[in-house]
Amino acid sequence: MTTAHASGIAHPSAATALQVARTALLIPRNIVVALLRGYRALISPLYGDVCRYYPSCSAYALGAVQGHGVVKGGFLAARRVARCHPWAAGGVDDVPESHSDHFHVGRFGFVVASDVHSGQGKG
Repeated sequence: MTTAHASGIAHPSAATALQVARTALLIPRNIVVALLRGYRALISPLYGDVCRYYPSCSAYALGAVQGHGVVKGGFLAARRVARCHPWAAGGVDDVPESHSDHFHVGRFGFVVASDVHSGQGKG
């Protein structure tokens, strides 16, 4: 969406600028998502099913970063890995739910900014 300026040059609207800013802020998150997906595809299968928790630590880390971002998701993942040891009781340990409608996880696992006007948020 653009707005006409007195000079006749079209300028992006505030909503478009906000969408671009949200997308740019998701770049670090998606870099970490790509690294975690690579680890899960290439390295994790070499170890087999050794995690005492469900989902596995790498799946937990992926979900935490997708839902909470690099800083909080990284903290949640590090805390989870610290709990995962041979003496841990294990069990189901889901990632805490994220309460943001500003983004959603796309088809390939990458996080994309939601279009506020299309209602393409969490649902």
